[in-house]
Amino acid sequence: MKTPGFEVFMTLNWEGIQPLYQQLEDIELTEESLDLWMEGWSDLRKLVDERYARLVLATHLDTTDEEKEKRFHDFLEHVYPSAQAADQCLKEKLLGSELTPKGMALVLKKMQAEADLFCEDNLPLMTEESKLGTQYSKILGAQTVQWQEEELTLVQVKSALLTTDRAVRKELWELSSQRQLEDREAINELWKKFLAVRGKMASNADFPDYRAFRWQQQLRLDYSPKESRQFIDAVKEVVVPAATRVYDRYQSRLGIDQVRPWDLMNNQTTFSLPAIQAFKTEEEFTSRVGNILDCLDPVLGGYFKSMRENDLLDLMNRKGKGPGGFCTSFATLGVPFIFMNAVGQGSDLRVLFHESGHAFHVFERINLPYHHQWRSGMEFAEVASTAMELLAEPYLSEDKGGFLSTEDAARTRLLNLEEKLLFWPYMSVVVDFQHWVYENHSLASNPDACDNKWSELIDYYMPGINWEGYEDVKMTGWHRKLHIHQAPFYYIEYGLASLGAFQIWENAQKDRAKALQDYRQSLALGGTATLPELYNAAGANLSFDSDTLGSAVQLIEKTMAELETQLT
Repeated sequence: MKTPGFEVFMTLNWEGIQPLYQQLEDIELTEESLDLWMEGWSDLRKLVDERYARLVLATHLDTTDEEKEKRFHDFLEHVYPSAQAADQCLKEKLLGSELTPKGMALVLKKMQAEADLFCEDNLPLMTEESKLGTQYSKILGAQTVQWQEEELTLVQVKSALLTTDRAVRKELWELSSQRQLEDREAINELWKKFLAVRGKMASNADFPDYRAFRWQQQLRLDYSPKESRQFIDAVKEVVVPAATRVYDRYQSRLGIDQVRPWDLMNNQTTFSLPAIQAFKTEEEFTSRVGNILDCLDPVLGGYFKSMRENDLLDLMNRKGKGPGGFCTSFATLGVPFIFMNAVGQGSDLRVLFHESGHAFHVFERINLPYHHQWRSGMEFAEVASTAMELLAEPYLSEDKGGFLSTEDAARTRLLNLEEKLLFWPYMSVVVDFQHWVYENHSLASNPDACDNKWSELIDYYMPGINWEGYEDVKMTGWHRKLHIHQAPFYYIEYGLASLGAFQIWENAQKDRAKALQDYRQSLALGGTATLPELYNAAGANLSFDSDTLGSAVQLIEKTMAELETQLT
């Protein structure tokens, strides 16, 4: 089957696309026709995937462009649901044939899970959910404050918050928090709509609740909600005490009696030193990161160089740009694209290393023959990104080929390790909150109940922070965690992946070349192996227990102590 070029495909309405699916539907599946049929289906999926990715990306690059938003919504309403329904028919055709294309055994298992989940009545609801996500991005993207006669985005405020003047930090934090609270009712109203849509989707597909629906939608075939809870219980047991020790060090560094929210912005202010200004322009940013990746691994450095040369990066923050950072991919070209909101700080390096790990995953899996084989579980996709942060950081200092002084590099690495240690308790808040939401759907449809639950969980997992006088900001923290709104239940992945990444990092300290070889080979498996197999290929284990997590915490605390000795 010959598919059109991507430029042509971008212009087609459903009437122009439907015959491409019909051609595949009309072909009789036999041992002889299977390979060509799979190639045709794979090529068609790439076209749909890339069209979706480019339209979504356009709305993030400029949240004020109503025409781009309209094109995305038109696609969501008039093309994407029909393409999903037609793709479902092809899944059923392949599953019904009882034929297994080479390298597709696990993919077929996932397809069966998706087929069992599919409900045509849910297609318009998924479109509605995507639109709600766009509205959420618009609310956050429009948030600005006036500071010293200048309008700042809240991302730019985070940069200003890195001042060593604690009083100024407090003032800025209060200003941005008040601006966020101005959208409290708007986000609450969106939340009610999100919950209604998600509850209806679960009901339509005959699931007892949205958590069960979403678990299968995420294709989590290798662990259950029970093991998810086991992991956050392990965090409470072995990480929360270590995190409390970090907060105690913050009090000592700052000479304060208690840690307040404005003391924790990227945690760099805990040294009462100016934030590390790592770069001023995107060119300077990418060239420095490129040099580090070249030192780490020439193959990975080559991948990043190709992204620079082919305009596959949009990294700097600006007004109207959507929040956050992510890596998407253009499937027909087989290349990634990195989006983020850098402002020149040293912490931006970590974000770009992280998203570059996702990009390297795209490059490595491209040799798999079918689009269907590319998607690994997000629990491993985040290993690719988090491990890259840890693997690259030893090269930050000038004596290792980087561009920071020895002391600045040690401080950057120390702060990153502290942040990663502190992340596990915060992750547990997000995960526990979402378990509660979808176990108590009716109660959680009341935003006030969500406020109370979030506040309770902050106290349980993050007791080292004093929120007195700012209870409204504390309890609405769930408003500002975009995963809760746009990607429900997508957060345990970061915690599990971080544990896997630290195991890879430990391996690299013993044999860097082998650790990187294992890393790249595991990425090349795409979605053709189970999560435990992918972790094992990378030299790690998919673990939920307190012993494995406790070993990682010991290594982190040992390394932090060593780094502190390098600081004057």
